[in-house]
Amino acid sequence: MTFAALARAPDRRRTEAWLLTLAVLIADFGYAYTGLSMTGRLPGGLTGFAVSMLFVALVPHLVLRRYAPRADPLILPLATLLTGIGLVLLHRLDVTYAQTRRLKIAEAASGQLVWTVIGVATCIAILLLLRDHRILQRYIYLTMTVALVLLMAPAFFGADMYGAKRWILLGPLSLQPGEFVKIMISVFFAGYLTVNRDALALAGRRVLGVQLPPGRQLAPIFTIWVISLLVLVFERDLGTSLIFFGVFVIMLYMATERTSWVLCGLAMAVVGATVVGSTEPHVKGRIMAWLHPMDIFLPPGQRPPGLISDQAAQALFSFGSGGISGSGLGQGHPELIGFAGNSDFILTTVGEELGLAGVMAVLMLYVLLAQRGMRVGLTARDPFGKLLAVGLSGALLLQVFVVAGGVTGLIPLTGKALPFLAKGGSSLVANWVMVALLLRISDHAQRRREPV
Repeated sequence: MTFAALARAPDRRRTEAWLLTLAVLIADFGYAYTGLSMTGRLPGGLTGFAVSMLFVALVPHLVLRRYAPRADPLILPLATLLTGIGLVLLHRLDVTYAQTRRLKIAEAASGQLVWTVIGVATCIAILLLLRDHRILQRYIYLTMTVALVLLMAPAFFGADMYGAKRWILLGPLSLQPGEFVKIMISVFFAGYLTVNRDALALAGRRVLGVQLPPGRQLAPIFTIWVISLLVLVFERDLGTSLIFFGVFVIMLYMATERTSWVLCGLAMAVVGATVVGSTEPHVKGRIMAWLHPMDIFLPPGQRPPGLISDQAAQALFSFGSGGISGSGLGQGHPELIGFAGNSDFILTTVGEELGLAGVMAVLMLYVLLAQRGMRVGLTARDPFGKLLAVGLSGALLLQVFVVAGGVTGLIPLTGKALPFLAKGGSSLVANWVMVALLLRISDHAQRRREPV
């Protein structure tokens, strides 16, 4: 390699080191400020939290210096900062829930910190063992088989919690397989579309000015549409269905550059959502809460059928009372949301206590992380790496959209966990697996771009 190429590699890791330092300081300051704001003194676990955040940032950074020195320098700091913000918010919610005994909600921050360590360890293991992401292309059908088994398992062996079957109980632990399925289907679609993109790009009949794909090539998207509907019907999991189907349409467009695939996908999504939303009681209840959130405060006889929760209305009150700058960290009332305040409604705490500015900052972190993932896809030279990076980034954006859109009233609630922020070990580990794959692809792409 040339001296110029060698000189560029350390700059990436130096930039990453400074950004990781900033992310750790922000998380530590937020943890300390929460204790001072709510109890008037520094929290007792501040030292342990600071040491844990230091190792969560330092160990993967050192691994990247040795085994992926040309990886993107922003992906790891963004993931670390989002994880730190999530731990601060969960600690803040634990204090309030401990004071609100009627809710009977167990402490979540300490468990989430353990899952953070497990997720980072998984990320490090993938970076050490997977030296070339293209190895995954050899096992795409095995990956999809495992993904379908995990996707269907909650319908037969899962627990019905909060109206949906998306968890598998393993003793005291619960596993949400849908979080890992989104990564597996991205791997499968990337491998499948790499081989079959030429056939899928063929033009079919022209209907109403739109060039539709050939009928034979419509079979994959029709199959995925049916599977997503089955998941929605049997597991009542609206969020996983939207992500599952949306990732496939995004990757189809990326592989073929045909707008007709997007139009077909949107049409199928609207038809499927309309049919299931009008027949499945749980999904219908979520739609009624979306259309008429304030009707929950009417007398029971005057409420729309299926409307039983005030969470959607309380979320709107939280965002409204936060204003531009918020009430201050620790000065809100997230307990009014109920049991979901530390899961899919954790964004309402940001809106109430950090205001519109805090919500926009958090969303910008997600957008930046997805943008770096898309950039990895653009710089990758191999088609499989391109599609996999775009699929993973698209899955992240779709999950943020369905969660943020649900709690803000833009779309019906889905019950999915907000990546990195919300309580949930399965979600956190799966997101760190996604980070590891993006880092590996970016390192491989940059190695091929540099001169020899």
